[in-house]
Amino acid sequence: MIKEIVKDTFFLAQKSEDATKDDLYLAQDLQDTLEANRDQCIGMAANMIGVIKRVIIVNMGVADVVMFNPVLLNKSIPFDTKESCLSLSGARPTRRYQTIEVSFLDKYWQRQTLTLTGLPAQICQHELDHLEGIII
Repeated sequence: MIKEIVKDTFFLAQKSEDATKDDLYLAQDLQDTLEANRDQCIGMAANMIGVIKRVIIVNMGVADVVMFNPVLLNKSIPFDTKESCLSLSGARPTRRYQTIEVSFLDKYWQRQTLTLTGLPAQICQHELDHLEGIII
């Protein structure tokens, strides 16, 4: 189901709680909402649609990947950039890493580990910040 995008910074600044199997419905809500905003959005966290749970979706170029309870394991090659966010107006400077390794549960509740580089790595880091209540 397509959800309204949250723009309240007090809400977005809250740290997300771990997701459970009861939160699997969020995969479809995030997919639908991302698709509805595809022209201006390439990733999304559950708090952006009003749910304070550790769930994100990241566009990998050819497909979107939903991650439940993602954890950043490694990062390398820092760079400075500017990012915008569907929940906020304007762009802000931030530091990202060119290559990251992230562990997460997929929609079948199976543990996965991915190494991401370039734009997918940057998107993932932005969404991971959302889960920590970090507003970029």
